[in-house]
Amino acid sequence: MALYEHVFLARQDVSAQQVDALVEQYKGVIEAHGGKVGRVENWGLKSLTYRIKKNRKAHYALMDIDAPAAAIQEMERQMRINEDVLRYMTIAVEAHEEGPSAMMQKRDRDDRPRRDGDDRGPRRDFGDRGPRRDFGDRPPRGDRPPREDRA
Repeated sequence: MALYEHVFLARQDVSAQQVDALVEQYKGVIEAHGGKVGRVENWGLKSLTYRIKKNRKAHYALMDIDAPAAAIQEMERQMRINEDVLRYMTIAVEAHEEGPSAMMQKRDRDDRPRRDGDDRGPRRDFGDRGPRRDFGDRPPRGDRPPREDRA
């Protein structure tokens, strides 16, 4: 049997429980055809880069599968029929990753080094006004009348 990683996107208006039910449904299809489903990760509701079938967001789910090709073909056939599944992708892999996937690994943004290598510290907070600009005794622009003549 071959090893696969399978990700599918479900519509934004289905609940998390319905996504879990979809995972269980496709897990049953795989097991009925002699395969096994290992790790299952629900990545949650995420924004899409572009609209897919009028949806701006989708529920993402990942499954690690060890199954024959016929089981994958049957699962994909059923996904094409199901209107709750927007997209899916199955990739054959040499070995499944151990631990959480890259999407589930939470990295704190402050712990990562800056890309430009500049660690100057936090930026100054100017509040809601932005940085102060002092023009001093600068003369008015030549293409407009002076400030006191303007209405």
